[in-house]
Amino acid sequence: MGRLVVIEGLDGAGKRTLADGLVCALSARGASVARMAFPRYDLDVHAELARDALYGRLGDLASSVHGMAVLFALDRRAAAEQLRTLRCGHDVVLLDRYVASNAAYGAARLHEDAQGPFVEWLRGLEVDRFGVPVPDLQLLLRVPLSVAAARADRRADADSARAKDLYETDHGLQARCAAVYDGLAASGWLAPWSVLDGAGPGACATSNLSELVVRLLG
Repeated sequence: MGRLVVIEGLDGAGKRTLADGLVCALSARGASVARMAFPRYDLDVHAELARDALYGRLGDLASSVHGMAVLFALDRRAAAEQLRTLRCGHDVVLLDRYVASNAAYGAARLHEDAQGPFVEWLRGLEVDRFGVPVPDLQLLLRVPLSVAAARADRRADADSARAKDLYETDHGLQARCAAVYDGLAASGWLAPWSVLDGAGPGACATSNLSELVVRLLG
């Protein structure tokens, strides 16, 4: 059974860059790696609806914290069997966002912390009720808010298809979300966490890929 590894962090933290580096480093060691990113906006109707809500195309749906969380959770529920299959056929299954993203953003929207009722409710929904696979390791890519915001701005300017959504434009939400992420990591929520420094142009190198690879394959 392969290891299920999740990369978490704010919008603009550099999750995709880290994932690219990990795939290269793991492949160089002969490991088989599968990769998936959530939300699966172009593959799942629930994620598609969530995206429409985040861009104001579904009335007041985005104002419902629990409603949005259910849509994101249903996306993972629909992918659960595929994830289990991938784990059987690969050494590492690498995910860009997973259950903790839903927990962090929902709690932040409600001005709760990592020990609040929303996080507990979300775990009950996704893990206990929907039965999504639990990660083996979660990597929190931590960056200063200013760095994450600048990267998200550059990404949106360079690609019209990646315009900033309702969550990405709310700087207060991003700050609260970062605090919830820190709390989730500190408590070891759902699975063990490693916190990585994602600041600076050499973030992928400073994350010490070699140590991560050894840990993932050990």
